[in-house]
Amino acid sequence: MNLERCAWCGKDPLYVRYHDQEWGVPVHDDRQLFEMLVLDGAQAGLSWLTILRKRENYRQAFDHFDPERIACYDERRIAQLLANPGIVRNRLKIESAIKNAQAYLALRDRHDSLDTFLWRYVGNTPRQNTWRSLAAMPSKTVEAEAMSNDLKRLGFTFVGPTICYAFMQAAGMVNDHLIHCFRHRELQPPAIADATT
Repeated sequence: MNLERCAWCGKDPLYVRYHDQEWGVPVHDDRQLFEMLVLDGAQAGLSWLTILRKRENYRQAFDHFDPERIACYDERRIAQLLANPGIVRNRLKIESAIKNAQAYLALRDRHDSLDTFLWRYVGNTPRQNTWRSLAAMPSKTVEAEAMSNDLKRLGFTFVGPTICYAFMQAAGMVNDHLIHCFRHRELQPPAIADATT
């Protein structure tokens, strides 16, 4: 069967699998949310496919995104990461992952969980958008700007509003699959999906 998808995933099998199985699926696991936030920051200026192809290397290089470990990385570890061809070797982005791990630990002490902190920007329920084209979809929203400002105040870096909105899309805080995409309906709550049948 030929499924209709969002055009952005193209035909690359890895990208198609990511679109079909991960993008837009609500995530509530703190470790996974932290990983997604760091990787969205690493993507700045690059395509998401570039990061997706390096994601397993990132998981190995960054101790499976264990914030407790990353928060303790020193200059020696930074030098090792800068020599690792499996990740984006950008000092600012590597240092950002360390700062974000430290900020995450501080946030967790104050707000219980990253999940609780982040999902409040959408009232703990995924927003159901109805975009007909990629051109109609915003690159940032008021909620993403609020998230960005709050994360920056807490010491996070590489969390501008555009990065935050891409994160919200990936983590399922918004359903931004285009309405003709088969995943749009699949990711709607049952009551909404039934009403459109």
